[in-house]
Amino acid sequence: MKISASGLNLIKQFEGLRLQAYQCSARVWTIGYGHTAGVEPGDIITAEQADALLLEDVLEAERSVSRYISAPLTQHQFDALVSFTFNVGSGNLRTSTLLKKLNTGDYSGAAGEFLRWVNASGKKLPGLVRRREAEKTLFETS
Repeated sequence: MKISASGLNLIKQFEGLRLQAYQCSARVWTIGYGHTAGVEPGDIITAEQADALLLEDVLEAERSVSRYISAPLTQHQFDALVSFTFNVGSGNLRTSTLLKKLNTGDYSGAAGEFLRWVNASGKKLPGLVRRREAEKTLFETS
């Protein structure tokens, strides 16, 4: 399965586009649409480079969702999970209660788990609350 255009737009909406390196709320150097690998202070990229990095990063999130989730998924559920994994990382997906509930067929319980992932550096962030609510809503869309 591949992320849809609406799933990709969800990620873009919440990540935002930044062409100059910055430290995100978790104090990690970031550029483009949430790209972190190899980013250093002072780095600058173009919008085209940001799009290319996003597609590379989304591919990794897609692979993780496909690798760890054994339950059947709709496109909306897949998109929500790719957005979630893109943001929290594959390792967090792999060890999450969300994954455990989903793989036992507890879709409702899994949906509720999105809202537990709203903290960065020990603080509840309004932006993460909005993102998780949007991911949960998308996940529950039939």
